Amino acid sequence: MALYDPILQSFMLVTGFADSPFVIIALAVFGAYLGKVAVEKIPYTRRIIERREAAARESGQ
Repeated sequence: MALYDPILQSFMLVTGFADSPFVIIALAVFGAYLGKVAVEKIPYTRRIIERREAAARESGQ
């Protein structure tokens, strides 16, 4: 039961933030940035991007 208190408080805090459109926009921008960084750091996705870029270069010539 002691674990529920901090979890409920954090949900209430997030719910309060979600009422403001500026916070939602800031969270969306931050999430997009983290997604971009994750795609660049994960080797599997980086290989997919490199293959697509190589295919685009070959078809463009």
